[in-house]
Amino acid sequence: MTWTIPRARKKVRKLRGRTRSMGWGRIGQHRKTGKKGGRGAAGMGKHKKSWMLKYAPDWFGTRGFRNPTSRGELNTIDLESLDRLVADLTAKGQAKTEDGLIVVDLRALGYEKLLGRGRLTSKVKVIVPMASDKAVQKVKEAGGLVVTEEAGEGSEEQGGEENEGQ
Repeated sequence: MTWTIPRARKKVRKLRGRTRSMGWGRIGQHRKTGKKGGRGAAGMGKHKKSWMLKYAPDWFGTRGFRNPTSRGELNTIDLESLDRLVADLTAKGQAKTEDGLIVVDLRALGYEKLLGRGRLTSKVKVIVPMASDKAVQKVKEAGGLVVTEEAGEGSEEQGGEENEGQ
């Protein structure tokens, strides 16, 4: 879209036939840094401040990386990793057994939530502050038990065949 200036004496008419450069010089032709007021983002806080406030109001300020410890992310473990962890604990002889279930206290190991990715091959009693519904379902299907703290003081979700008739 071209704009026309409503003037009787325009520069384009004044310079017609006189010169090839139209008043912008022989070499640069007003296309380099001279017309921009500096290179790149120079002057965003000074002579280009009105442009910055209109078109890029978030130019200044903090962006980017935040420390993961202050981000509020949970330390999670999925069933796939839990299955490997159970295998390692039983191989080392460090796993406790309770009513035929291998007891794993994820809270003591530094985990805050159990997620449902992967499969569980052994019957496990998992003690964890939080667990996803899918993880609880898969642990139950494997014949295990999940003890969480989500629903008050130590709610237990029992799995296995002995609980299906109730």
